[in-house]
Amino acid sequence: MHREHPDSPAPASHDPGEIQLLWDQRYAGLDQLWSGQPNAVLIGETRELKPGRVLDVGCGEGADALWLAEQGWDVTALDVSPVALDRAAREAGARGLTVTWLHSGLVEAALPPASFDLVSAQYPALLRTSDNLAEHALLGAVTPGGVLLVVHHPAPTEEEARAHGFNRDDYVSPADVAALLGDDWRIEVDETRPRRVATGAGAHHTEDVVLRARRLR
Repeated sequence: MHREHPDSPAPASHDPGEIQLLWDQRYAGLDQLWSGQPNAVLIGETRELKPGRVLDVGCGEGADALWLAEQGWDVTALDVSPVALDRAAREAGARGLTVTWLHSGLVEAALPPASFDLVSAQYPALLRTSDNLAEHALLGAVTPGGVLLVVHHPAPTEEEARAHGFNRDDYVSPADVAALLGDDWRIEVDETRPRRVATGAGAHHTEDVVLRARRLR
């Protein structure tokens, strides 16, 4: 794994067992992979939202999920890595917080449709498919009136992606999600903005691509 840039996606595999193994190895190789702090865009973009049911996609070690729970959200957090989920659950227990931890990929989770007031995907490694399964899973999880928030790093050049051992076209971008938004959605934010100072994995990135959309019906 590329420990100097641990947020680089792993080489693409569509086999759930291989995906889990890759992420388990990545987490097991370090005592803590991420900073332990909630993502700044999540904080800023949800500050005015009334807490309800939220899905945290690719929750990792749980910093976002725990912060959301502290704000009064009813949190479901999913990840493919039980190593990461175990760390998140231990931290939740230490803080006295309740979170529903779900060991699954997004597509495989078979979530109840239209059941979350907020779906948050912060820098997700979602595999692109010809039928846009991951994108439709994100959209389908949002209840009417709810918000979808997808945040990512700007797309690397082909050379940068190859240097880190992956194909950038294998992964879903915010633009891929935005392209599927129909008349039943209103885009509230779709921009690239300077990134706030951060620590931990991903701190070397200087910009964020932010998509926030509200489902109208």
